[in-house]
Amino acid sequence: MIDDLYSARILTLVANLPRAGRLDAPDASADRTAKLCGSRIIVDVVVEDGKVADFAQEVSACALGQASAAVLGANVIGADLSELELARDALAAMLKLNGPHPAGRFAELAVLEPVKDYPARHASTLLAFEAAVEAVRKATGATQTRTSRAGAA
Repeated sequence: MIDDLYSARILTLVANLPRAGRLDAPDASADRTAKLCGSRIIVDVVVEDGKVADFAQEVSACALGQASAAVLGANVIGADLSELELARDALAAMLKLNGPHPAGRFAELAVLEPVKDYPARHASTLLAFEAAVEAVRKATGATQTRTSRAGAA
């Protein structure tokens, strides 16, 4: 079962983290830390017409947090707040409630399904999406409409 958790696909995602680093002039940033393991992600965004136009992330997380961040980084350009919230919520439901895999541009998050059997890893796996939602919310001036309990683990 642990082999499923650290599959070759997850390790490939970790080795190829897109959009690593920081933006010089972001519209907004968000910093999230998983209390249990100390994984940390800082996200910078530029938002134009309500959609992510530029994105960078500084990731100091376990392999599962890095894999989730890799899927985010590869697919975030063009996403709006609603789409990011839906992806975050679908990922949380997949991990915590045995829900279906996320769909759409973030469907590759399905590779993280084995994490559902490891509740201590849920928070770090959700971290990148929590940070991205917070940053885009700040950049667009949106009020909180959806919540996830990712930071509670």
